[in-house]
Amino acid sequence: MTDVLIVGWGKGGKTLARALAKAGRSVVVVEESALMYGGTCINIGCVPTKALVHDGETRSPSDTPVAAFSAAVQRRDALTAAMRKKNYDMLDSEPGITLLDGRAVFTGPTHVSVATAEGPVEVSAETIVINTGSRPARSTVPGADGPRIHDSTTIQHVDPLPKHLVVLGDGPIGLEFASLFAHFGSQVTLLSHHTRIAPHDDADVAEALRDVLTVAGVDIVESTEVTRFDDDGERVVVTASSSGTQRTWTADAVLVATGRIPATDGLALDAAGVDTDPGGAIVVDDQLRTSAPHIYAIGDVHTGPKFTYLSLDDYRIVADTLLGDGTRRVSDRVAVPTTTFVTPPLSQVGLTERAARDAGRTVRVTAKKVADIATMPRPKIVGRTEGIIKAVVDAETDEILGATLLCVDSQEVINTVALAMRHHVTATELRDTIFTHPSTTEAFNEVLAG
Repeated sequence: MTDVLIVGWGKGGKTLARALAKAGRSVVVVEESALMYGGTCINIGCVPTKALVHDGETRSPSDTPVAAFSAAVQRRDALTAAMRKKNYDMLDSEPGITLLDGRAVFTGPTHVSVATAEGPVEVSAETIVINTGSRPARSTVPGADGPRIHDSTTIQHVDPLPKHLVVLGDGPIGLEFASLFAHFGSQVTLLSHHTRIAPHDDADVAEALRDVLTVAGVDIVESTEVTRFDDDGERVVVTASSSGTQRTWTADAVLVATGRIPATDGLALDAAGVDTDPGGAIVVDDQLRTSAPHIYAIGDVHTGPKFTYLSLDDYRIVADTLLGDGTRRVSDRVAVPTTTFVTPPLSQVGLTERAARDAGRTVRVTAKKVADIATMPRPKIVGRTEGIIKAVVDAETDEILGATLLCVDSQEVINTVALAMRHHVTATELRDTIFTHPSTTEAFNEVLAG
């Protein structure tokens, strides 16, 4: 018997475990794989992929693509191993926390059976937190089980670097890997079933993104549905219907990046009375309670957006419920920024122009190509002048409704916009703020003047 059982070692779960233990609660943390201590982010997600992105961006022209990629993978592996060990030690050294390696299965509302290497271990708890994350969605296209078909995890160790990589999917994961491998020197073909990439973004942003990827060497083919994969023993032939015409591409590897799904299969959630939606995501309320009030779900496993930093905020909500005054809510979140790590990165917060107009807002819109922003020399200094900066402002209140930054440092600068939105800083105030020079943030002095 323990006070709290946490199933899964993601960002939110590990942080919650430590906080609860320091507060005097007994905690059991279960993790299925020793290679996933610390969760998806540090092992197969944010950290290792961005390390590869960085090494691709900074690759020396004198390095052969294969050697550069191999070295980058080795650095990636060393980095994740060090972070994994630190995460394990952080919890293992904490009094009050018991760590179990094994697969957890619910056997009742408060009971879980953990299949460890030494045999099953039965754990019961007053409070249970499910933090099992998500996994890549599997393709149902014939031939998708072939040896050269990869998901976002296995592609990180593809060997050797593919001369030609086909990427199926134009979501953030597909875009990031397409850009990453192009910078390492692969020929990359990106297949999208949409009529244009970035279909939810404004047309000018989508056009700028297309330009960035094309210059990097990514061939983008839209309105395409892949119908089969055929492996000839050395390469894979991708067959697709593209704008009504059958086309084929012969590649060394294929990345299927068509989304991620919650990792709930095999948990026997019905035994605990935990409801899921049709896609397998756990249904939660505004405090992340499931349909079983003593069971919470945090991170990618529940309904809603799936980001590491939201998993961390999930921890804050559950910790406030269990240890605090219980006032924090998911609905408290406003102006949550996102970044897609193409080169340069694409960062966004709030409403697009189209979404704002569809919502009936009267707006003022300003947009400028990065190369044309005279007050922002940093992109010229670092040799990255691609991209666009766009802001949407309420015409009546001067409130910032949203912004899109496709530029150097956007993953940092977007946080300034998000903070301004949360604290009701007007577009005029942001425009007239004093920023350091040369920096990317000072673009607002000029862009918002438009």
